[in-house]
Amino acid sequence: MRTLYDVQQLLKRYGTFVHVGKRLWDIELMSIELKKMYEQGLIVKEDYIEAQLILKKEHRFEKRQENNYDNK
Repeated sequence: MRTLYDVQQLLKRYGTFVHVGKRLWDIELMSIELKKMYEQGLIVKEDYIEAQLILKKEHRFEKRQENNYDNK
């Protein structure tokens, strides 16, 4: 797993489709769903950690983009 798309594909394998309408919110909801899946034992720890790291990176990027837009 290397991209947000890969995380989306992991969630899709378990029937979870996330589209709230705003990319930042999608990332936050994906994080919540991943945590639930891990707690229920559906995904292994390595996949959970890797996916969460990708989501955190994307979340930081989106926040920076949002802040840059607000400052213009």
